[in-house]
Amino acid sequence: MNSPWVLLLLAIGAEVIGTSCLKLSQGFSRPVPTVVVLAAYAISMTLMSRVVQVLPMGLTYALWSGIGIVAIVMIGLLVYNQVPSQGQLIGMALITAGVITVNLGGHPG
Repeated sequence: MNSPWVLLLLAIGAEVIGTSCLKLSQGFSRPVPTVVVLAAYAISMTLMSRVVQVLPMGLTYALWSGIGIVAIVMIGLLVYNQVPSQGQLIGMALITAGVITVNLGGHPG
């Protein structure tokens, strides 16, 4: 198996690509963005299924979702001009703090 950390980063990247294309799919009414969304999510889930065989599931999901959320907010800002509110920024800070806490908490074993 490839490095689970590399696979996790690829899974996060695929999920971010899929989520970023959701708006472009216009409710799955446009074929090309729809195929990109579905393929990206399939790739992400396939990679995640391999990662959780090696890394703890809670750690894997915390990283996948936390990094994904922050990346999507940044893409929303840069691509779609969606400026996050102060509350959303505080929420992202809390998510980031949570991901860091999960990672520093050690691995049960």
